[in-house]
Amino acid sequence: MGTVASGFSGPVAAVFLLAENRLLREALLRILSKKDDISVAGAGSYSPAIFEQIVSTGANVVVLDSVAPVLAEHGVVRELHQINPAIRVVLVGMEADEAIFLRVVQAGVVGYVLKDASAVELARTIRAVAAGEAVCPAVLSTGLFRWVERHQPAIPSLHLKNRLGLSRREQELVGLIRQGLTNKEMANRLNLSEQTVKNHVHRMLRKVGAQDRLSIVEVCRNEGLNI
Repeated sequence: MGTVASGFSGPVAAVFLLAENRLLREALLRILSKKDDISVAGAGSYSPAIFEQIVSTGANVVVLDSVAPVLAEHGVVRELHQINPAIRVVLVGMEADEAIFLRVVQAGVVGYVLKDASAVELARTIRAVAAGEAVCPAVLSTGLFRWVERHQPAIPSLHLKNRLGLSRREQELVGLIRQGLTNKEMANRLNLSEQTVKNHVHRMLRKVGAQDRLSIVEVCRNEGLNI
């Protein structure tokens, strides 16, 4: 272990290593154990029973080595967020595949580390993700910007904020309400608590003068929100 810096108050990230490859798990354990501000809370391979184990360790970051569990019908990120929305997922050893990258981002992954990344880059990503940031390789950032550009009609508008008083988050919720998602499903999608979503919806009803959730969608559509 390295020398602890003055004022160090403990790990900023508690990591659970979720990797099928045992050699990779052990290699990651050796790498991360050398970091004073990162602790390895646990390790294991993917299984339906692993979720409770992850939560019980108190991990706030899950490091995963496979895309498949993320894109499965009941994806890892969604399953974890149903138990603890604060847990954040990092994929390691990935290819620079733009299509796959965009799919896992939409599934809720907030850290994407390529297979040729260094130990320093991995640790930096884990720290950033634990601090609430999202991290992707520079080579894939252009694709992410292009995706945002293609979907810009759905981006929250300043007009709706000024006209109806809806915040950026509340405008985002309008689109999810239109899709028929429940409060719990919206909470999982946005990494929020279910109570926070309920509070948002209650305020939205009051702001737009709507009687029910679907009326919120209609009012916003009439005001020009492309949903």
